[in-house]
Amino acid sequence: MTGEDMLRATRRISHEILESHRGASELALIGIYTRGVHLAESLAATISSFEGVTVPVGRLDVAGHRDDRYLRDDIRPRPTEVDFSIDDRPLIIVDDVLFTGRTVRAALDALSDIGRARSTQLAVMVDRGHRELPIRADYVGKNIPTSREERVRVRFEAVDAANGVWIDRRAAA
Repeated sequence: MTGEDMLRATRRISHEILESHRGASELALIGIYTRGVHLAESLAATISSFEGVTVPVGRLDVAGHRDDRYLRDDIRPRPTEVDFSIDDRPLIIVDDVLFTGRTVRAALDALSDIGRARSTQLAVMVDRGHRELPIRADYVGKNIPTSREERVRVRFEAVDAANGVWIDRRAAA
């Protein structure tokens, strides 16, 4: 996906969210660090431009809820920042890539520590398959079939100085 493809996908996902929720008056987005936060902010800005309402965006750290946190040394905790009540409101968890589903499971656990949403959905830029848990995205920018060994890298200019989605065909580390 090019940067332009990602922009089109962001607009399409925003429209799908608005259609599903019949507006954005109660809606809130929760981005999973790092690129899920940026995607959530982009979706919120796009939805706000369509609806004329401010959509709150939270930042969610899932490090403490991951089932592999003891096996990985690359997990660095960050502050969870949700400055609004999630109780009895529709939430959309946002991440860049959906792979095994384990990050989303950790996000659901982390959110249960914060409150009880009316409903929770998932939006991702890329769904690459290979689920290990029964989790699916409600809103997907692009489905990209990959092998388990490949890595999908989503880049946002605000975070990475480039926009686009790349597949690293070398074996994942």
